[in-house]
Amino acid sequence: MIKKVCLYTILCILTVGCKQNLEKVTHKHTNALINETSPYLLQHAHNPVNWEAWHPDVLERAKEEDKLLIISIGYAACHWCHVMEKECFEDESVAKVMNKDFINIKIDREERPDVDQIYMDAIQMISGQGGWPLNIVALPDGRPFWAATYVPKNNWIKSLEQLAELYKKDKPRIEQYATDLTNGLQAINLVEYSTDNEHYTLEQLDVAVQNWSQYFDTFLGGHKRAPKFMMPNNWDFLLHYATSTNKSDIMDFVDTTLTRMAYGGIYDHVGGGFSRYAVDTKWHVPHFEKMLYDNGQLTSLFAKAYAVTKNELYKNVVTETITFAKEELLDSNGGFYSSLDADSLDKSNTLKEGAYYVWTADELSNLLGDHFEVFQTYFNINSYGYWEEDNYVLIRDKNDEEIAQKFNIPVDSLRKQIKNNLRLLKTEREKRPKPRLDDKILTSWNGLMLKGLVDAHRYLDENEYLQLAIKNALFIEREMIKADGSMYRNHKQGKSTINAFLDDYATVTDAFLSLYEVTFDEKWLNLSKNLLDYSIAHFMEKESNMFFYTSDKDLSLIRRTIEIDDNVISSSNSMMAINLFKFHKLYPEEEYGTIAKQMLKNVQKDFDRRAQGFSNWLHLVLFLNQSFYEVAILGNDHKTMAQEIAKVYIPNSILVGAQQDGTISLLKNRAVPGKTLAYVCIEGACKLPVSSSDDLLEQFETMQH
Repeated sequence: MIKKVCLYTILCILTVGCKQNLEKVTHKHTNALINETSPYLLQHAHNPVNWEAWHPDVLERAKEEDKLLIISIGYAACHWCHVMEKECFEDESVAKVMNKDFINIKIDREERPDVDQIYMDAIQMISGQGGWPLNIVALPDGRPFWAATYVPKNNWIKSLEQLAELYKKDKPRIEQYATDLTNGLQAINLVEYSTDNEHYTLEQLDVAVQNWSQYFDTFLGGHKRAPKFMMPNNWDFLLHYATSTNKSDIMDFVDTTLTRMAYGGIYDHVGGGFSRYAVDTKWHVPHFEKMLYDNGQLTSLFAKAYAVTKNELYKNVVTETITFAKEELLDSNGGFYSSLDADSLDKSNTLKEGAYYVWTADELSNLLGDHFEVFQTYFNINSYGYWEEDNYVLIRDKNDEEIAQKFNIPVDSLRKQIKNNLRLLKTEREKRPKPRLDDKILTSWNGLMLKGLVDAHRYLDENEYLQLAIKNALFIEREMIKADGSMYRNHKQGKSTINAFLDDYATVTDAFLSLYEVTFDEKWLNLSKNLLDYSIAHFMEKESNMFFYTSDKDLSLIRRTIEIDDNVISSSNSMMAINLFKFHKLYPEEEYGTIAKQMLKNVQKDFDRRAQGFSNWLHLVLFLNQSFYEVAILGNDHKTMAQEIAKVYIPNSILVGAQQDGTISLLKNRAVPGKTLAYVCIEGACKLPVSSSDDLLEQFETMQH
């Protein structure tokens, strides 16, 4: 039990706003961050604070000098991180206090999520809240005892002075509190080996989803709350659940959610792609940063939804989001950058959140002329779409047919007009100063984007997306995978410096396996299996069969995290469990299936109370309770037949193929000279082969019923 001490009182801080200049012409100060590649760290390289990066040598020096650590964590697209830098870290008086009594460490949470996870848990245990910037004061050995998010200048100085004085006068008290807190951090991370004999049943899953559904916003989509995060794995599971159990009410909810997201201001109607979340309930006003991980996952989700519904809106979202990623985030080497900032310069040359994306009514009227009336109705340039300071964020609330009927014009003519209007806006918008780009390349986020491209190719049958996916996969193979089979986390300007974490292995394993399913190039299958095997060897806790977030080769922190909760990104353990399950279907002689099933048993006790926090795990519940199809296609025309079946949304399946017999068990002794045959198998037991995609789909339909 963590002791409550008077240090809590220091956490009571107020939040205010400020403005920040985008660049400086001259630099009075330069600190050790100048040697880093992270754009976020480089933004702080000319602060008067003596910042250093997270490194064993820095931590050792803190112990030698017996100085407290200030560990400040953020990311490049974080608005309030910029605010605190401007108010505090660029201020000489603040720097004087920080440099005198502390060792100051700046961390890019996207490069070091392992460190971020630990200290985010710490602030939540201390205050019940979290967020970024995340500021920790810790003992020289890294054990935290004080935490806050954004802190105004005067409060920051006062807090640091009090903490430094307290450490000098009452070190035992501080150390005891840090010990108690660290013990608590270690306790909440435990996942015990479950001895349950039974897996979670479909009946239990129905109840869990029913309990979850009380939070559904059936009118506006998503959950009944603000802010609204997009939570791709929530809707991805519900799409799988609805289609596999014929739950029309759940399918309607998923359809409403995706439509409202695509209509909302959270979606960039001019340039494509999604912002991180909406601050309101109707998906209108976003927090304007655009993250690769959101757009990669949403590309996958909308491609799958298109396969199910054939809704052209979803197809357009996929194509426009990929266009955004290509134009704004793609490096010439095939890797994708991390994010675009929320802030950019407005007309008064002041850094302003959303300045790049919003419009005044006068701007739109002058640009569009006679077309403004229709555009005004289509995108709600009215009280519904108003934001602040005469600015509007484009948002839809009606479909094309309703607008066309209102103005008595053909739907096709309306769509053509709106498309031309948006093209005009895009040309005009490109004259504005762009948001800052975080041009580091992260392995796990690229894995998510790679999977999105593969799914877009698969369900939209667009070869351009496959070529883009292969280029990205070749980049990952070339730059991020080491000779010993391990991976790097980050890459920029030809440099990769940080060892990969479990989410890097999990996402790329999944993406490479998916790429194999649409190419049948065994190179990607072998690379995927190698990454999975490396993860088992260096990340798995043998007692529980769960996976640590960090490798056994990495520097020890105060805790090795086991990540199980599915958040905006699925947990690394749930992704790994699904990878293991699928590889069990390809290599049944391996231990993959046993590990996957045990992992599910270890966490299933939490599904009843909070299914939405384990939605990616719930795919595995469906896989284990329903038939999972292993599809093998062999013969000269195996790719053509596979292309037809791949366009159909069958989440409980895995697809393999070859011209002749292969090394995978599903491809052994099945080729027939002169014929292309497809086999549908369950647990290795196969139906009679068929020779056409129509017969194959009919066989699927018969087996499902």
